[in-house]
Amino acid sequence: MKCVLMHKRFEVAELSIDEIYGNFLSVEKINFPEHFPLGVYRNGMTDIHELNDWWKGRSIPASRNGLQETLDKLGEPSIMSLVLKSYGLSLSDHYWMKPVGMSIEWDDINYFDNEFSEDIGNLLFGGELENKVDFHSPDNTSDGWLKKRWKISNNERIMLKGGSNPFQQEPLNEVIASRFMNNLGVNCVTYNIVWQDGYPYCVCSCFVTKDTELIPAARLMKIKKKPNHENTFQHLVSCCNEVGVEAVPFLDRMLTVDYILANEDRHFTNFGLLRNPETLQFIGFAPIYDSGSSLCYNRNQRKFNDYEMKPFYSDCDRQAELITSFQWFDTEKANCIFRNIEEVLGESVVNGFMTSERVQHLKQFVELKMNHILALMEHKIEVPKGIRGERTSIRGFISQAKGGSSAINGNSNHSSLGAGQNGQGKIRL
Repeated sequence: MKCVLMHKRFEVAELSIDEIYGNFLSVEKINFPEHFPLGVYRNGMTDIHELNDWWKGRSIPASRNGLQETLDKLGEPSIMSLVLKSYGLSLSDHYWMKPVGMSIEWDDINYFDNEFSEDIGNLLFGGELENKVDFHSPDNTSDGWLKKRWKISNNERIMLKGGSNPFQQEPLNEVIASRFMNNLGVNCVTYNIVWQDGYPYCVCSCFVTKDTELIPAARLMKIKKKPNHENTFQHLVSCCNEVGVEAVPFLDRMLTVDYILANEDRHFTNFGLLRNPETLQFIGFAPIYDSGSSLCYNRNQRKFNDYEMKPFYSDCDRQAELITSFQWFDTEKANCIFRNIEEVLGESVVNGFMTSERVQHLKQFVELKMNHILALMEHKIEVPKGIRGERTSIRGFISQAKGGSSAINGNSNHSSLGAGQNGQGKIRL
């Protein structure tokens, strides 16, 4: 099958593709190499393996609950065949696939300006096959393993996303995280909760528009090879500098929030930058999204501390060493997190997904994380500007702050202090 890789209205390249399994077989003709996905075209050469990696990343992951049942109902041989039936269109960026000889245009089929079908979303949510299915849907290219779907409400594109057993906590965590960040003035996607058939789902508006697109950090980091002397943090900062975006202030905020919430899934495709798809000019970091895999979402109290961080280091304290400044962090405003946990997770208690005891233990867990941050604020030696140079280790200060860690084991012994100078001091529940 011959297709043209399109970037909005740009005919980037003509390709040969296996229409069953979705693999690109060859690149026949290149028209606009600068519009290839980042990392695909370098040094005058097209990397077909990198192109396939990017393309496969547009599909629903095989781990998505209900996916195989949906494929069986549709009689589709593979996930990628679903992607091709909707031309690879997405609500995350402006790339799509145009079959050679077909008279279709971006303005007539893109999901930002045109309506789309909810048939695939209904099937992924357990619905039954009715009549002929309309495959024209962004649900064919939605990433992530949790159940999710796109809808149009009052001409606005909104996403509905569910949770997982045993606590169905991820959508509730999204709400807690967004309230926390909004209160701190951190740019983030705002989530709300709806309950359907007894289960919680978080709802958010699409932050990508017809004039912007999301470039995940993982893709940005492919614009150049990482030197051996740079770690991944330094490489990301360097790549951001390359496209004219200052990374450190954003990363300070993201890493601080993720530390407090114990976010386990901030991989390099779970944050990114916004770009103009026509001029290819980078605008800045996208609002923070996908914070649901946090707050010990799938573990009981005895295993609250059994988690690993992403994206730079698995050890949460080592990753915290990358934070350069807390001048933006307002301790008094951060206290809202405890009220948010109580209010949002309280709905889950009422609906029988968790106990009030679990909610209290989670508040104690977050109190400890917050006090670790305060220890850093009080003792951290500021790192000089620049991405190179040694950072003074602060794990010793964190270890001191962990003296009261018995709180999450049910033996809470809060030595609470009021707010000190500049709003610092121990957090009190």
